[in-house]
Amino acid sequence: MAGPWRGSLWALALWMAGALPVGMAHPLDPALLEIHESTAGALDILWRLPSAQEAEPPLRAVLPDACKPVSTTSIDRSGPLVTQRWRAVCDPADLVGRPIAVTGLRERQTDALLRVHLADGRLIQHVLRGDAPLLLIPERAGRFDVLRDYLRLGFEHILGGPDHLLFVLGLVLLILGWKRLLWTITAFTVGHSATLSLAVLGVVRVPPQPVEVLIALTLVVVAVELARRGPGGGTWARRFPWAMASAFGLLHGLGFAGALAQVGLPAEEIPLALFAFNLGIETGQVLWVAVILAGRAGLEAMPLRWPWPVGWVPAYAIGSLGIYWVIERAASWL
Repeated sequence: MAGPWRGSLWALALWMAGALPVGMAHPLDPALLEIHESTAGALDILWRLPSAQEAEPPLRAVLPDACKPVSTTSIDRSGPLVTQRWRAVCDPADLVGRPIAVTGLRERQTDALLRVHLADGRLIQHVLRGDAPLLLIPERAGRFDVLRDYLRLGFEHILGGPDHLLFVLGLVLLILGWKRLLWTITAFTVGHSATLSLAVLGVVRVPPQPVEVLIALTLVVVAVELARRGPGGGTWARRFPWAMASAFGLLHGLGFAGALAQVGLPAEEIPLALFAFNLGIETGQVLWVAVILAGRAGLEAMPLRWPWPVGWVPAYAIGSLGIYWVIERAASWL
């Protein structure tokens, strides 16, 4: 009798670990500071941040002391983002070796992507963080910086998105056997990698609001499959989980692309940045699956018995969160 309850226990414990940050589905919400420098020392500045980041303490873009604004700031509050544009002039006319910073990152627990288009045609790209909110503009931007920064962005996005984590958790709970699990996770990876690349490169254009609703709906579908028991449990999704994972992966990839679109890609290193972001997502996903499997192995080794209702908790918890996000996102969309 102990075996079934051990399985219920590890499922419950792992759901609790994945469902803790349920307040927002995509906490990765970096600001963007983009600067275009002309040969005369003029700077055209774009400062974009989520509207939620205007709360106290606000995020602020800080330019070198020698760069003074020469125009009024235009503000666009359309959608969930706030975009500010203005012009400044530097004297002497050169940004190299000067500091650019964003204040408030540590307090707001977020990052800011900095992109500087220098007058000589070079692009400087860097991610400013709470522990390093300032960058001295270097002589030359390295490809390693792009690889490192976008790898970290992808890793943080997958581990900070409870809807994606709960979907992967549902797949692991649903599938029995290492081989079927490996094929299913691989199919999910192929699906979201394809649409991530196509959407970011502009081949596929889908509005983000319905995509987010459909991503939440994938959680409901997985939860329904988890709740099926008995003779009627041999559904199409259970017989061909790789097909379901691949199809739903297409939706999740569009969600990843929406997050990356807010950050943007460096014009001169688009393939490298896209590869690094995708690799970061896969690294986080593999880590999450490893945590689930390690938790299962550890909990199954415990000689414990639990009441039979515990076995229903993962399905109903994942399904309830999925329905909540469907309603919440549909309401904000409509």
